[in-house]
Amino acid sequence: MTENWAECERALNQTVIRVYDLKGRLTRLDSTTVAAFVTPDGLFQLGHSKDHRPDLPQLKISLSVLDPLGLPLTVTVVAGNTADDPLYLPEIAKLRKSFARSGLTHVGDCKMAALATRADIAAHSDFYLCPLSAKQLPAEELDRLLEPVWSKQQPLVAVRLEQINGQGDADEVADEDDEDSEPIAVGFEYSVELSGQDQSGNPHLWRERRLVVRSLAFAQSQERGLRQRAARAVAEIKALNERKQGKKRLADKASAREAAAAIIERHRAEEIVEVTVKTETHQQQKRRYGKRPATTVSEKSVQVEASINQAAMEQTVQRLGWRVYATNHDTATLSLEQAVAAYRSEYLIEQGFRRLKGRPLSLAPMYLQYEHRNVGLIFLMTIALRVLVLMQFVARRNLEKEGTTLKGIYPGQPGRQTTKPTTEMMLRTFRGITLSKITFSGQTSEHLTPLNKVQMRILELLGLPLETFSRLIPQMSKTDFHSRET
Repeated sequence: MTENWAECERALNQTVIRVYDLKGRLTRLDSTTVAAFVTPDGLFQLGHSKDHRPDLPQLKISLSVLDPLGLPLTVTVVAGNTADDPLYLPEIAKLRKSFARSGLTHVGDCKMAALATRADIAAHSDFYLCPLSAKQLPAEELDRLLEPVWSKQQPLVAVRLEQINGQGDADEVADEDDEDSEPIAVGFEYSVELSGQDQSGNPHLWRERRLVVRSLAFAQSQERGLRQRAARAVAEIKALNERKQGKKRLADKASAREAAAAIIERHRAEEIVEVTVKTETHQQQKRRYGKRPATTVSEKSVQVEASINQAAMEQTVQRLGWRVYATNHDTATLSLEQAVAAYRSEYLIEQGFRRLKGRPLSLAPMYLQYEHRNVGLIFLMTIALRVLVLMQFVARRNLEKEGTTLKGIYPGQPGRQTTKPTTEMMLRTFRGITLSKITFSGQTSEHLTPLNKVQMRILELLGLPLETFSRLIPQMSKTDFHSRET
């Protein structure tokens, strides 16, 4: 099945790219998991779940898509306990066969940044763009790179939305552009010489540019979270001193420090929150009572104090939001601004996963028992995903060519217009269309609900003649829908 699908996939890709005149040279690669209600066996294995269901066996789907529309190009199904790192090169090799050329740019996450993966991509005259993980670039090395920035010796390039929108890689970002000149990111770059072996074991030398970029919005979000966690940790530590009925008191300094450390660890504020523990002695006078003489009783209590180390807080804040991206493109073919734009559009492949596993196609969770049927279903669903992506791309492209908008696709808002309709919104307008069959005196008559203006407009945007709709009557009449697994 896999070999036959690879041939079908290659032919389908070449046809779609030719028919729709897709000249994109940028692809995106990632993987996702799909859980199933089966016992662990074959492809279905327990592993790291991207759907937060570690209790269920799963299989893993490796997918590549074409920019800027997110069109699925290749798909591979592997066991659910397979690591992500070795999935990239086989997918890239399939892409080379589909395009029958080199010079493609592959965008992936930090798991694509393994040195062997980058070496093989460069050895085949292709290009890569991916963030480096802490393994490729330790925190100490990042601090060394940022030291000139903090001392104001390293100038930074400001990246603005207008620059990103001008690249044509981030369609949805353009809607957010309110002509604000504030930068969304800052950064600088440097280059290194690298050496590594490709898949065949042949050594390869190449130059890699490293882009040190700080997303300002991400840094602000991280800072808010850090300050909130630190404040909650301080409040909870101070609450240890409260005396309430039924609340266990701190026995000694060791137990107090242990309780405070647990709170700090839970809120991930180890370097920010400082704790001091002291013992206070209180003397209480007890009056004479009967034959008991008046006495002075000493009582010890443990007090915990917590505060935020502002110097450590500021030092941590200045590290937030920074990430280092690696690419073997030169500056002329991929500037720092273009690299930021390319990686910001990573939502395109995530959108494909949401469609594949969410309501449009509802692949997850899987209930089929036989492994080959699950693999076949995934292959079939990726064809449906291609249809969803192409419908959206064609409609938006034709609206852009016409300089017009589409209205009537928002429920309850007939006058609302858009230049970027989604496939799901357009398909929703076709709900309620019914094929009626009436048999009288041995003769059967058929009636299909006529199209309204919005539906006809959508067909026009998709380049489908109205006769296509009327031809559905004889086709649907011959179709019997039976689905079962045996």
